[in-house]
Amino acid sequence: MNANIPHPESLMMTHGYNPEWSEGSVKTPIFQTSTFVFKTAEEGKKFFEVVTGKRTLPEGESNGLIYSRFNNPNLEIVESRLAVYEKGSEDACVFESGMAAISTVMLEFMRPGDFVLHSNPLYGGTDTFFKNILTRYHIHSQGFMPGDTEERIMEQIENTGIKDKISILFVETPANPNNILIDIEMCVRIAKRLSTSEKKVIVVADNTYLGPIWQSPLELGADICVYSATKYLGGHSDIVAGACMGSRAMMARVKKLRNNLGGMSGPHTAWLLTRSLETLKLRMDRQCENAKVLAKYLRSHPKVEKVYYLDQFEDPEQERIYKSQCSEPGAMISFDMKGGEAECFLFLNNLKLIKLAVSLGSTESLIQHPYSMTHAGVPENIKAQINVTEKLIRFSVGVENTADLILDMNEAFSKIS
Repeated sequence: MNANIPHPESLMMTHGYNPEWSEGSVKTPIFQTSTFVFKTAEEGKKFFEVVTGKRTLPEGESNGLIYSRFNNPNLEIVESRLAVYEKGSEDACVFESGMAAISTVMLEFMRPGDFVLHSNPLYGGTDTFFKNILTRYHIHSQGFMPGDTEERIMEQIENTGIKDKISILFVETPANPNNILIDIEMCVRIAKRLSTSEKKVIVVADNTYLGPIWQSPLELGADICVYSATKYLGGHSDIVAGACMGSRAMMARVKKLRNNLGGMSGPHTAWLLTRSLETLKLRMDRQCENAKVLAKYLRSHPKVEKVYYLDQFEDPEQERIYKSQCSEPGAMISFDMKGGEAECFLFLNNLKLIKLAVSLGSTESLIQHPYSMTHAGVPENIKAQINVTEKLIRFSVGVENTADLILDMNEAFSKIS
């Protein structure tokens, strides 16, 4: 980061791009090309030596352009800006979806016979990938529950005999869909206890809900952050993308596998993501302020049983974790309706301004029913343990006027007798 420009939101306007490269264009053009011309055969050989891992680039130097499956100006610019925003990161790697980011990281750092130790609950797609896809390659998973202490987790690992087989500790916090917090520093300590001189257990943190503005797992000791960049990083419901950040060495490994699997972001997606980063802090700050107002409204409503939002805590341990690793409560609210699925559906079906749709983190407010939608594939016993019930609603707060959002919810609540 330029020491004279210390704030990431300012660097998002210029970092990684020089207008002189593109006829003075103040904004990065879209480099909609599949391949790039080499000046000489020797240059082409040199570039391929780097991309195939035969030669290491000196620090601060970037490789030349070859082919858009390996690198593209739009991809390189957005990755350099993401690395600036994620505190503690040296490099970033962008994909065409969040699941492409997660799956590539897992496949790079795991081998047949390994276990991933993970927090619960997980995003439904991540849960399905761990339990239904990785198992095809003899890679298995074991979860721990919110509230489990470090010693209890270690005891469970010892009892199941997988201590020497764990290669990744995957933590999603706040958890989707009910804002449960997991202690990242505790996960780092566990990973260190499981590591040996021959094998380091890697901590991977899904930072989609609060990052990179309100939570920085890498500064707390995590090795890699993963994102669904479709959400706040993209923020306009017009792209599907993913990202991960970490050290140069780890990102080099992830990029090499991405090159082989072909999950890189295309130039147009990368360009749209670059556009979105310019307003990331503005959007997320406004959404957070809106969510604080709406959480207060929902807590006072007679047809709402309970609100899950990070501005109030019944559990002192959750409050301790929040104060140690989060700077703001974010813009995701979950709440239990009085009743069950029928009452939830009646409420959802009568909203007008707030859209009934999955995904989150966009400028428009989105709302959905996790039990029957995003978490439909999670086993019933796990849903019961993590309190994902038929009365739970997940609400992604947008940038609209809060008075209009409250009016819309009041109208929908009034349909419930």
